[in-house]
Amino acid sequence: MTYVYKTIKSPVGLLKLIAGDKGLAAILWENDNPKRVRLSPLSEDKNHHVLLETERQLNDYFAGNLKGFSLRLDAAGTDFQKNVWEALRTIPYGETRSYGQIAKQIGNPKAVRAVGAANGKNPISIVVPCHRVIGSNGKLTGFAGGLETKACLLNIEKA
Repeated sequence: MTYVYKTIKSPVGLLKLIAGDKGLAAILWENDNPKRVRLSPLSEDKNHHVLLETERQLNDYFAGNLKGFSLRLDAAGTDFQKNVWEALRTIPYGETRSYGQIAKQIGNPKAVRAVGAANGKNPISIVVPCHRVIGSNGKLTGFAGGLETKACLLNIEKA
């Protein structure tokens, strides 16, 4: 499969939007670990309809005018990862859940660490809101975009 990308500026730094044949495949951070999400080959396409719509919705989100995304998603992952990512999409705007709560939600309460690992592999940051998952103690924990970015996204949603 061939993927197209577009890089955009955002309040949390540069974001690389990537689309495949079926929809949005990834939103990667400026300093993302290249091993975290592997999609190739990539070619730049600043006018791809999925990327333009993603950019529009992200801009609305950052402006505080969008509480839910309506994009076709095409994330590559295992069945378990996809199950976790679907659970993440049920976390309401402005709310958080713990890794344990997500594990219970997917029917596997002992899979807290596996949920954390799947959360860390989420290729579609922001749209699939892995930033809404926090530690059981209420503290911010690991995030591919950095804890400062995670805090920024949560603050956008609290405003």
